[in-house]
Amino acid sequence: CGAMTHNAKSCMERPRKIGAKWTNMHIAPDEKIESFELDYDGKRDRWNGFDPATYALVIERYEARDEARRKYLKEQQLKKLEEKNSKQNGEGGVSEEDDDEDALKVDEAKVDESKQMDFAKVEKRVRTTGGGSTGTVRNLRIREDTAKYLLNLDVNSAYYDPKTRSMREDPLPDADPNEKFYGGDNQNRLSGQALEFKQLNNYNVIKEKLKSRLKDIIAEKYGNAASEEEIPRELLLGQSERQVEYDRAGRIIQGVESFLPRSKYEEDVYINNHTSVWGSWWKDHQWGYKCCKQTIKN
Repeated sequence: CGAMTHNAKSCMERPRKIGAKWTNMHIAPDEKIESFELDYDGKRDRWNGFDPATYALVIERYEARDEARRKYLKEQQLKKLEEKNSKQNGEGGVSEEDDDEDALKVDEAKVDESKQMDFAKVEKRVRTTGGGSTGTVRNLRIREDTAKYLLNLDVNSAYYDPKTRSMREDPLPDADPNEKFYGGDNQNRLSGQALEFKQLNNYNVIKEKLKSRLKDIIAEKYGNAASEEEIPRELLLGQSERQVEYDRAGRIIQGVESFLPRSKYEEDVYINNHTSVWGSWWKDHQWGYKCCKQTIKN
């Protein structure tokens, strides 16, 4: 193509039969190459080269969508009110007060447009701590029923927890069970699957206790190598500071003779008329009796 800013391999033009180098015709212009000298932070800036003015298009698109949504909701509400007014006028039994009220509703719908956006409504938070999920308060008591905390106004009556809306004890323990509609939250603890859940929980507690007891028995019998107790120096290094002196006959002159640790098995028990214990003889990788050199225990 004749440009001086790239080589033939990087050229994006259509290949020519005879290059511009030989024909000296239709020479392509050189590309404009910008060089940036960025510092350490500039090379690693993820927003390098971003134009904030382009975000105005996104804002315009969202505003247009919100405006169309508000207009649609307003038209739907006005349509419903007009149908209601025409239906009542057709029946002919509408009072002047109803006409004024419907006209006022239509005017309010025309004036107040900002409240028609479905995403602008405020939802109540139910039992949330530090920003939990939002939702409408539902499945509560009927408004005509008396609140549980108003059944008994005595100060010493059943305690009502306003945070969880629970009252575990019966606020009216002396009343007839057939006449009262609420007897405390504890009456639900023995109904449905609550009893089965309680049995499973008790089984889990008993199982954990048995596992802990078995663990303690094994550790008491065989010891616990993972304990934080310090290992005695005699066992750790196989040596101690004890010093014993003997005479020529093998008697102890100074010090105390070391005692061999006793085994958990029975010692000095001679069976089958042997004069030595089993394990006192070793030959050819077999244990036996030292008295008769027998390698069969029984």
